[in-house]
Amino acid sequence: MNKKWMQWITQILMTLLLIQIIVVHSLNNEEEGEDEDERMSLELVHRHDSRFVDDVDQVEAVKGFLSRDLQRRERMNEIMIRKSQGLSRRKNIEMKPQFQLPMLSGRDEKLGEYFVDVEVGTPGQSFWVIADTGNDLTWFNCMKKVHKSNHGHGGGRHKHRSRGSHTKTRTRTRTRTKSRTRTSKRRRRVGTNNPCHGVFCPHQSHTFKQVSCASKTCKEDLSAVYSLQECPSPSDPCLYDISYADGSSAAGFFGTDTITVNLTNGRKGKLQNLTIGCTQSMANSVSFTEDTGGILGLGLAKDSFVEKAGLAYGAKFSYCLVDHLSHKDVSSYLTFGTPKEKVLTKMKKTELLIYPPFYGVNVIGVSIADQMLKIPPKVWNFDTQGGMILDSGTSLATFVVEAYDPIVSALEKSLKNVKRVDKSISILDFCFDGEGFDESTVPRLAFHFSGGARFEPPVKSYIIDVGPMMKCIGIVPINGTGASVIGNILQQNHLWEFDLANNIVGFAPSKCN
Repeated sequence: MNKKWMQWITQILMTLLLIQIIVVHSLNNEEEGEDEDERMSLELVHRHDSRFVDDVDQVEAVKGFLSRDLQRRERMNEIMIRKSQGLSRRKNIEMKPQFQLPMLSGRDEKLGEYFVDVEVGTPGQSFWVIADTGNDLTWFNCMKKVHKSNHGHGGGRHKHRSRGSHTKTRTRTRTRTKSRTRTSKRRRRVGTNNPCHGVFCPHQSHTFKQVSCASKTCKEDLSAVYSLQECPSPSDPCLYDISYADGSSAAGFFGTDTITVNLTNGRKGKLQNLTIGCTQSMANSVSFTEDTGGILGLGLAKDSFVEKAGLAYGAKFSYCLVDHLSHKDVSSYLTFGTPKEKVLTKMKKTELLIYPPFYGVNVIGVSIADQMLKIPPKVWNFDTQGGMILDSGTSLATFVVEAYDPIVSALEKSLKNVKRVDKSISILDFCFDGEGFDESTVPRLAFHFSGGARFEPPVKSYIIDVGPMMKCIGIVPINGTGASVIGNILQQNHLWEFDLANNIVGFAPSKCN
């Protein structure tokens, strides 16, 4: 009964939040007039992009994002389990209309995320940050200097449990990125003696406001987002320590600041008073460089980037992921507002299931060569600890064994004549010599969603290149229960639109140019 009660409360709060966004957006349009060309647009870049590092060994790159995906998987399980038990990790949130960010493929590093370039603070400090639909907190790699208390938010002492207190940690080896020669002309002009080189310095931003540990914001709003119990003095900062089941962690303090973005009409847009994290230390985690320094949380949450961007530019966002092997001259955009794409008329739509911070879809079944596979319906049901998540931060598709086995078995039948190679790519079970391979011989994999929508990724998204003349079935098994994941490689070469006001996700094939 408690679980049902928590679900009803969550649904009511989410509905009220979205109603607020729609009403505020409508009022803004009436008072100011809507500029249909004003959308927020961010360039979207893959982590392997050569503007970050030089060429990287492709096999090592695949091993790197496999390791990262496994660790991310444990974090997802932890969040979904806590939510099913009524222990919501975060409060529910709000949203609103139009802007665009360039989004690039990071082809030349060892992890599989996509990056966008944003400016934080006033004056703006620019960083490439991971565009992550599985995170609702936006945080930056920060200088180890806590902003003074004159920007604090309130008084009173309190206690919180850290997120790490709910989990057992265990150490894994995580692939690290190597620092290499940088290509950024802007940063090359900044001397290496500059203490703010490659890190966010909140004390240099006159719009930054520290959240004090004694404030209501820290005690209530952020208590579910890893805020800690320590509060020696009311003027001290609200701290966080994000501890994951895989042993990785990020520690820092909360604040609010302005993020500046480029609009499609050539002007600049500002998202003000956005709650951000200043991460000062990371353990067993991804190594950021002076060119890549943080996470842009695209999950739905109170005071999140998505909420602020939604209230300013429209309660929908979209992205198109270029091929994960693309170089720096190939990029696409993360757009808030309705994108001006011809493929919108061909877009298929299905129900969007929101389990903050995750975005889910209702899967009816999976087919290979138009033959539906025998997969138990409970595998796709969130109420039975299953489900399917769309995640831009996970690289490979990951399915629970009850779905993985029939899918991979059906694909293997079409590959019976290929030359198998020794298993050398971590947990990828089926790898083969790619010389003379004809992908037209591989049957099409299709996901059937509620409402009749059918998602059919290109063969190259599930028969993937992992090295010179080496290919593998790019799907990873999950032992036990949990949500399966459509990762960014399966999503590539499609435009994805998340309509948060109407709980609809749309998708259509696209060249992402």
